[in-house]
Amino acid sequence: MRESNAASSRRRSWLVALPLVAFAILAGLFWFRLGSGDPSRIPSALIGRPAPQTKLPPLDGLTVNGAQVEGLDPASFKGNVSVVNVWASWCVPCHDEAPLLVKLAQDKRIRVIGINYKDIADNARRFLGRYGNPFTAVGVDPNGRASIEWGVYGVPETFIVGRNGNIAYKLIGPVTEENIGGSLKTEIEKALRTTN
Repeated sequence: MRESNAASSRRRSWLVALPLVAFAILAGLFWFRLGSGDPSRIPSALIGRPAPQTKLPPLDGLTVNGAQVEGLDPASFKGNVSVVNVWASWCVPCHDEAPLLVKLAQDKRIRVIGINYKDIADNARRFLGRYGNPFTAVGVDPNGRASIEWGVYGVPETFIVGRNGNIAYKLIGPVTEENIGGSLKTEIEKALRTTN
């Protein structure tokens, strides 16, 4: 009888431990899969599709040579290669990438356009005053709805829109020295070579 109780007790102990073992295995698999990938490589369903057609108002009070910087008008994508950067003054990586975007904007073959995400206008203007304004247009997305249409996971994110108005590339995360000299410029050059 005691042997039967001992066997039954061991079986119950194993059944109690089974969910913990299964959880540990699943957690290990998730950690391995998430930790081994490059988050900037998450594919976007929008690649090859037209850029969202949502107009966004300009950042109030942002001027260049006394003229208000325009907001986001999707009609301006046609015929141009545009680099669209989703940013915010409260975004720490956005501070790191800002000088690189200013440098990128010196390439007059492209337009660098900003989408200011869930930000306060005064803070956004101070941010651009601190680093310089790389943007030919800055659209304000106060509630994040337009960014959802762009498929934004979080700021910063950068898109290349080809002359045909279609999204050609998406970079998740900040622009860095490594990716600006590698994938970003490569994709910009591809978009510039494409005639339609």
